Amino acid sequence: MKSTKISSRSTAVGAVLAVDGLVHLYWATGRTWPVAGTTRLSQLVLNTQVPFTPQGLVPLAGMLFSGAALVLVRGGRLPALGRRLPALLPRWGSRAVACGLLVRGAVGLVWVTGAWADPGDTFYWLNLLLYTPLCLVLGRAAWQVAAAERVLAETVPAETEPAGTASGGTTPAGTASAGTAVRA
Repeated sequence: MKSTKISSRSTAVGAVLAVDGLVHLYWATGRTWPVAGTTRLSQLVLNTQVPFTPQGLVPLAGMLFSGAALVLVRGGRLPALGRRLPALLPRWGSRAVACGLLVRGAVGLVWVTGAWADPGDTFYWLNLLLYTPLCLVLGRAAWQVAAAERVLAETVPAETEPAGTASGGTTPAGTASAGTAVRA
């Protein structure tokens, strides 16, 4: 798959996860937008009653930010961070993000059938029209980012290449020349 498609998909997944992380941090302050209280908020978001406390929301926001960063690194959008991480971390992190989103999407499909979700509730419709489709689309995109060949974030200028590696030259086995893709 072309690197521009992978970069675009990683940007989309990363942006949604980062915005979701910001919303969770907002809720951690005790505010409950877009509703009046935590009871209603819990019902709209999770279809059950759970406490919306900083102890639960801040770590969740951290996971969302971490997942966003790993998908963005894998898609070549955060090259400076990517150079500091082991190559396998963005790939497996993107796979974990994809799995989490796809599992949430699968659970959402069960709720769409009416199992454990009342079709008269607002949650049912939010799940049907927003949560489930978004999770399935983003989960697929995150998996494609994870599965794609990693594009080198920085290229070596021609004048700094060692002799024998410029175009037309040979490259030692197991290395990649500038502009080529490598698998992590």
